[in-house]
Parts: sequence; structure tokens; C-alpha cells
Amino acid sequence: MTVETSLPPERVGTRIAVAAVRGLLRLPRGVKRALAGPVIVRDGRELDLDAQLIVRVTGLFSRRSTDPAVGSARRRAQARRMSAIGAGYRAVVDVTEATVAGAAGPLAARVYDPGHADAVLVYFHGGGWVIGDLDTHDGFCRTLARRGGIRVVAVDYRLAPEHPFPAAVEDAESAFRDIVARAGEFGVAPERVAVGGDSAGGYLATMLCQRVLADGGPNPLLQLLIYPPTELTGKSESRATFAEGFALTRHDIDFYDNCFLAPEIDRARPDVSPFYADSTAGLPPAVVVTAGFDPLRDEGEAYAERLRADGVPVVLRRFDGYMHAFVNNALAFGAAVEEIAGLLADAVPAESRDTAAES
Repeated sequence: MTVETSLPPERVGTRIAVAAVRGLLRLPRGVKRALAGPVIVRDGRELDLDAQLIVRVTGLFSRRSTDPAVGSARRRAQARRMSAIGAGYRAVVDVTEATVAGAAGPLAARVYDPGHADAVLVYFHGGGWVIGDLDTHDGFCRTLARRGGIRVVAVDYRLAPEHPFPAAVEDAESAFRDIVARAGEFGVAPERVAVGGDSAGGYLATMLCQRVLADGGPNPLLQLLIYPPTELTGKSESRATFAEGFALTRHDIDFYDNCFLAPEIDRARPDVSPFYADSTAGLPPAVVVTAGFDPLRDEGEAYAERLRADGVPVVLRRFDGYMHAFVNNALAFGAAVEEIAGLLADAVPAESRDTAAES
């Protein structure tokens, strides 16, 4: 029987996939365990059952090309499809398209306004500096805005391999400075602009904060760093412990790094690996989120401890049973996504009376 529909085939396929994943997540625990396979314990912790089930059923570990010209295009398409499937409920906020300054020209941006917000979060999406865009992180930004009570400006920075290091870092700094300069257009005072990002976007937020501090400011209000890579030499123990089988593999990391960084670059340079900065003293307060089954776990947590040792206030939250990129799957991990937005809300300092009067 032919089903008539006005939707394009890809939209129909996505709706079917969403319904299938939703159905799997609602199965009794015993059935889910049978489908997912034996319990996986690594490094003293158990992988979340829903995380294991999704990986097993959706076949995220399909063969990938190592050719940047082919692999990046394929991965970008896959990221858009997987984010559409995992988006879950999209929070209702006012959304408008915008443009902000990049290092080499204007950048597309998207503003999420929950209403009555007194601070802005400049947000950089994850994706290994190669994949991801405003659409892949639309659902998460909506939740950050609504639950976090903050106006979010998501920035679509330049991607590798077309624009390798330091293009994305320079775009991030330029966008932040532009938004601070135009803070009144976004309804806040210049001192009320925070930065954040997940994975590669978290890296951009760390680098932005360090570069701005070195140049004398203005410092962001705070930094939200979600499983950020901070030590690009690849020496952290978790990169070996979780090299295979947990969403972000060693092959993936090598692919993204090779697209982003030229072979001759010293990855231990402080302007490449933020963990190696001479000092992190004076950086903004940080909320750092990690995942227990993530190859980037140790370097994210080591950076949090580095900040603490240098006197920077830090909130560190590890989601023990989850893998890299879980914030992009609110369908399965919605409670964790809401919690992260709540951590952000709690970390934003109250607006002072003087600042409120000026704005």
C-alpha cells in the first residue's frame, strides 16, 4: 500500500527513526538488556543501559572514510540526521536568526530568548571542529535558554578541513568580542556575557577565555565547558581506556585532529592545548561537565582541577554511565540535559543593581 505524504523522504525517515528509538527506550528493562547485550563495566563503572542500547541498535560504528574530503561531508550529514533523531522535545523559546563578526567575515548565529533574561551565553557547538552546525545543537540550545533562564547566542564558526586551526579559535574570540560590544542589542550589559560549548565547542570556549584574559579582557561572565578536549597530545589515560566502542573512538579523534591541526604543529603548545597554559588564574568561573565513558573525560576533569588549583571557582559534574555527545540526545538523556541547564542557571551570578541600572 502506498502512503501519501507531503513530507520529503528524509523527514519521513527521521520521524520513523524517532518513533523507533522512543519505542526502544520504553521497553521493559529486561528486554532492553537482552537487546543491548551483557553489562559493560569499564574503569570501575557500568555503562548506562539506554546508552548501550542506542549504540547497539542504531549502528553508530559504521565504517567511515579517512579521506577528509569525503569523510567530513559524510559525517556532517550523519550528524544532522542523528541530532534530528535525538532532539526529543524542543523547548519553546523565541528564536531569531542573526549575524555576528568572525575573524574573516560575518558568521551566522541564532538567538534563543526565554524572555526576561539578564545574561547572554555565547555558545559554540561540538563536532570535532569538522561537523555540527546551528541545527545539530538547536534542541540543546533551546533547553539551555529555557531551563537556564539565559539568552543563548549560538555561533556557526568556520569548520575544518576547509578552515583548519586557528580559524575556529579566532572566530570564537571575534564573535565573543562582537557580542560584548553589541550587548545592548541582545538586551544585557557587556559584563553579562558568558561563553560555553560542548566538545570542540568547549575547547573553543577555553581558548577564547585564555586569549581574552591575556589581551586584558573583557572577561566572560562564566564558562560552560561540556566534555572539552584540553590536552591535544592525546596522553590522557581515558583516551586509551575508551578508545573503542563508546561513541567517540580513537579513529574518530584522529580523523578530527588531522582535519583541524597541521602535522607540524606542536600539540603541547599552550595556544593549541589549553591545559598547558602557564596559569589559569583570573579566568571566569567554570561549570565543567564530563561523561564516565568518554575518551575526553580525564583531560576535562584535569582542566577543572587546574582551574581550581589556580583559584578559579569550578563546578564539576561527571555523568558516570554516559558517553561522549550525550547532550545531543535529549530523547534518551533528557534528564541530564535539563540538569546541565540547571547547573548553568545556578552558576550565573545575580545581576548587580549598578549593572541593572546601566542596562
